[in-house]
Amino acid sequence: MLNITVDTKKIPSLDVERSAGYWQNVFARLVRDKVAMFAAFVILCLLIMAVLGQWITPADPYAASIMKRLKPIGFEGYPLGTDELGRDMLSRLMVGARLSLFMGITPVLLAFAIGSTIGIIAGYAGGMLNTSIMRTIDVFYAFPSVLLAIALSGVLGTGITNSLISLTIVFIPPIARVAESVTTQIRSRDFVEAARASGANALTIIRVHVLGNVLSPIFVYSTSLIAVSMILASGLSFLGLGVKPPEPEWGLMLNTLRTAIYVQPWIAALPGVMIFITSIAFNLLSDGLRSAMEIKN
Repeated sequence: MLNITVDTKKIPSLDVERSAGYWQNVFARLVRDKVAMFAAFVILCLLIMAVLGQWITPADPYAASIMKRLKPIGFEGYPLGTDELGRDMLSRLMVGARLSLFMGITPVLLAFAIGSTIGIIAGYAGGMLNTSIMRTIDVFYAFPSVLLAIALSGVLGTGITNSLISLTIVFIPPIARVAESVTTQIRSRDFVEAARASGANALTIIRVHVLGNVLSPIFVYSTSLIAVSMILASGLSFLGLGVKPPEPEWGLMLNTLRTAIYVQPWIAALPGVMIFITSIAFNLLSDGLRSAMEIKN
């Protein structure tokens, strides 16, 4: 059963304050990482397809034709065949990238903003406030992420908005835990102690000294959750709790094509292949970012 755990290997080490030279080294190492660059290229292509898909599709992704239903890959005029209603699969996959990426990336971005804020406050404050916040966060770890997402979506109801809310709630705890961990490390560093001794208030110390050091490792960890978010979002759509027909979305397409698996198995597998490729690309890019950041000034 899928669950979200905080993998400390995905969190770059925190040694000194970030400098311009540090980020130049990070970028240089990332560019030299061919696997990460290939993953970035794949993600860029998917983003372009998501933005421009409705204008560059070879056919109308909503036009159905019962006479052309479940045509095989390579059928004349349909490079990737047709679905159960005779709609062009290539066009639907291209347009479906928009909702699939939106449902995968948006919850992580929202959770990044909320979870980072919660974790940084808890990590910097320490004491009872830290204990209260983190013990509340720990409650969410009692539930596997899949069941929590399904339960929240079931309570809130179906639809894109409720799915986004459910997934955001699922991802806030792990991001908050990472934020608290790295902030706890930073608050004991000499430059933070010096700023505190000079009379700087807490907000100034967090803004000037803490944020620049903790946001980058939190962001790298968050990118590794995008693949999980896409899988969870697709699962919700597959169960009928996410995107509703006739909107093309890869998880929903898997659901509607499940009855065709014995007739056209390759057609039925195409949305799953897209989910797999996208998830792998985000994971590889996240690993590349983590490796590039594990360098010293």
